[in-house]
Amino acid sequence: MNRSITLLLLVIQLVLCRALAQSAAIQRIDPTNWWVGLKNPNLQLLVYGPKAGSMTYTINYPGVKLVKTQKAENPDFIFLDLLISATAKPGTFRIVGKSGSETVSRAYELKPRTTGPKGQGVSAADFIYLIMPDRFANGDPANDAFPDLLDTKADRSVPHLRHGGDLQGITNHLDYLQELGVTALWMTPVLANDETLKQEAPDRMQAGYHGYHFTDHYQIDKRFGGTEGYRKLGQALHQRGMKLVQDAVYNHVSDDHWLYKNQPFKDWFNQWPTYTGSSHKEQALYDPYSSASDRKVLLDGWFTPFLPDLNLRNSFLSTYLIQHAIWCTELFALDAWRVDTYKYNDLNFLNRCNQALLTEYPKLHIFGEAWVGNPVAQAFFVKNRIEQPFKSNQPGGLDFVLYDAFNAALKENFGWDSGVNRVYQALATDAVYADPQKLVTFLDNHDTDRYLSVIGDDYAKYKMGVTWLLTTRGIPSWYYGTEVLMKNTKNPSDAEVRRDFPGGFPGDPANKFTDAGRNEKEKDAFNFVKKLANYRKNTPTLHAGKLMQFIPQNGTYVYFRYDASKTVMIATNSTEQEINLETGRFAERMAGFTKARNVLTDEVINSLTTLKLPAKTAVVLELAR
Repeated sequence: MNRSITLLLLVIQLVLCRALAQSAAIQRIDPTNWWVGLKNPNLQLLVYGPKAGSMTYTINYPGVKLVKTQKAENPDFIFLDLLISATAKPGTFRIVGKSGSETVSRAYELKPRTTGPKGQGVSAADFIYLIMPDRFANGDPANDAFPDLLDTKADRSVPHLRHGGDLQGITNHLDYLQELGVTALWMTPVLANDETLKQEAPDRMQAGYHGYHFTDHYQIDKRFGGTEGYRKLGQALHQRGMKLVQDAVYNHVSDDHWLYKNQPFKDWFNQWPTYTGSSHKEQALYDPYSSASDRKVLLDGWFTPFLPDLNLRNSFLSTYLIQHAIWCTELFALDAWRVDTYKYNDLNFLNRCNQALLTEYPKLHIFGEAWVGNPVAQAFFVKNRIEQPFKSNQPGGLDFVLYDAFNAALKENFGWDSGVNRVYQALATDAVYADPQKLVTFLDNHDTDRYLSVIGDDYAKYKMGVTWLLTTRGIPSWYYGTEVLMKNTKNPSDAEVRRDFPGGFPGDPANKFTDAGRNEKEKDAFNFVKKLANYRKNTPTLHAGKLMQFIPQNGTYVYFRYDASKTVMIATNSTEQEINLETGRFAERMAGFTKARNVLTDEVINSLTTLKLPAKTAVVLELAR
């Protein structure tokens, strides 16, 4: 009898569960909220839930008009086009759906615009510091791992697993960043990466500790501290007069993204009969002789088998991503965007997205990652002076051309086209860009071998490259830990160049955030960067002045930053011997000046006719009359 009753109850439970599964419901709406007072009055809501696409919807709220409903191929989705008038007030209204006797509804909030600094942009006056949050500092060990996530592991002894760094850890060390001279913070993505571990190669696993495998656009990863932790970090930065840069990924998502598991349309992603990876050959975009098939493989091919490639030509998807960018900028008071894998995205989408952001936030800066090897390729993806059918509207970009030149100059012996000639020649092509000052310069980042390892652990060369970075044109950016001589290469995995910052985690044997925790060489490196970065910050000539460079000779490279108020001379001796540099050929910029102050040593030089330059040294001289 008891067994029969138990079976009956199970049957009833199954029937009820099935009935409930068939009931219409609204489980989520993206964007999760919106604002009144934006310049674009249009808003498209993605509504998701069982049978959501079969309902007829109404909205009753002053100043908000439901203009159009558009069904998706998946019956669990529908898109609602709203018009939000200038008279709409902040408040909450209900989105009501009906189908026969069924009625569903969900509250939706229109917020007032956020107050305080946002959309300020970054410029050549800034010094951007790049952090991978999981690897910088653990401010809250309670959020290291969660049992309800697909990846429940956190283990610092395993390179590809989560290590526990978070937003609170970064907030705790803002004093350190400001002491160094940092004015803007760029982090690898903080959006939710709730995914299973992936077998990237036979000997290597891949996980989303770096943040580039999105699984939900409208959640900040709770292992970093969630939405509130991110907002608090942004507020703390702005209270200090610092800026916040967010990392965007439009090209792909994780195969654990909820919209990959529940696709609104078959063409939400770029599909192939069999797996097809991107060619990574951006030449197909600007080559006047390229084929359509080559362009398709570059743009529609997948980055990896577990990163589905988004079809940015789908109008619903493109609107979804553009609105998400505005949502983040407004909610988190962002000042700039770095765009990942820029060259793999549909070009028209990129221009639409950039324009939508700049319409709402005219001072916002956008700099994409187009890892290319020549100035024409780099210029193609930013505002440029080249006559081509496609014209990018991206204000800036990561300067891989100058990055290559910096590293080549420090690794090669001087020659006709080698050594410091590399830097000279890279800058000599700046005429292809509409504004080269908006390019973001760097010595290394989370995708490259670390700078000190690239240049053979040569500390003299380290100082030369740092000097160039912080005195030439553009917006300098810095990879966490390079100031305390963190080094390594990507062999055997990318995690080797993403090691934990020493002192950011409980139990670390040394704390490099403090002077006492650094060895003598690390102290010298930190203080060298600190002095030069703060000098740059306090010297408008270095971020707004003109640049004049002279053709390198005999291993020397000389350039000037100058304006009406100041002239700064940067002179490099890249050779292995001390030299006496005759300054007569620089009279165009040095005429009238009789002495100088060495910015790095504070030494006063009373005669400028000849400058003594030690081997492998770059000097920064503030000229005086």
